[in-house]
Amino acid sequence: MMALAIPSGGHISMGKRDFGGTAGSVHGLDVEYFVFDRNAMNIDPDKTKEKIDKMIKDEKRPRLATFGGSLFLFPHPVQELAEYFHGVGATVAYDAAHVSGLIACGQFQDPLREGADVMMMSTHKTLFGPQGGAVVSFEKYAEQIKRATFPSNTSNHHLHTVAGKAVAFAEMLEFGREYASEIVANARALGQALHERGLNVLAENKGFTKSHQIAVDTTKYGLGGDVEKKLEKANIIVNRQLLPGDIQAGRHYQNPGGIRLGVSEITRLGMKRAQMAEVAEFIKRVVVDKEPPERVQTDAAAFRKDFQKVHYAFETARSAYEYIKIRQ
Repeated sequence: MMALAIPSGGHISMGKRDFGGTAGSVHGLDVEYFVFDRNAMNIDPDKTKEKIDKMIKDEKRPRLATFGGSLFLFPHPVQELAEYFHGVGATVAYDAAHVSGLIACGQFQDPLREGADVMMMSTHKTLFGPQGGAVVSFEKYAEQIKRATFPSNTSNHHLHTVAGKAVAFAEMLEFGREYASEIVANARALGQALHERGLNVLAENKGFTKSHQIAVDTTKYGLGGDVEKKLEKANIIVNRQLLPGDIQAGRHYQNPGGIRLGVSEITRLGMKRAQMAEVAEFIKRVVVDKEPPERVQTDAAAFRKDFQKVHYAFETARSAYEYIKIRQ
């Protein structure tokens, strides 16, 4: 299996057996990594092809290529690599867990039309429903996917979440394009605002991101786990994040070299570009200025009081359940 290394954004489910990754330790797959371009924060298609050619010579032909990841700033080169993978007999999958809402609303990429055979996703990230998963593919793979899903991997489909997902999907149909556009604009604005305040936001040369996420190298001010805890004390929730180069530098996932921030929720609470600057200022006060988190906490809580309403949503439960449109 080919996938992203965890410090390059790969999810633990794609990890090697040595790291307890699902692919390696549960499914017994021999995991090899795409070649990653740190400057572009993306897969290098040409060097990946070279690596696969060598793997085939060494009798390690890939059977599965999985694009997507946990830190996912830019669309992956599916179109550039799918035909190549198919040519060597590999199935192409795409993990859209984090970006499914952006894909659905035309704000990221279109993996299935770019050559992926199957796309799997969460229903609770940029697609803002109850927790769950979904698989989309082509009719020719339907029976295989159904059989692999039930009973191979799941025993039920959690009926108590079905109505909530239906409402969330209806809201995405009605409001999703505006929501997804605002998410990307906010993420880029937050990246710029943090950059202007002295933080090392990755991929400055590419506008920081084309998704809902940004990544910050915090090593100038402290390790990611320590920064995560300080910001949490200030009522600012972020995620510590392994970054390319962390393992070589002796850092690990509990206290890596950076943090990951996502703007999906604050966008849905109505925050826009001006508020991204305010959020960046709160983060700067804690991380750069070393201001006591307890002092920032009070200001962050006061700021948050003005953003209590959920946007990009139906105003009443009745209007949600009445939302029926026949589409062909």
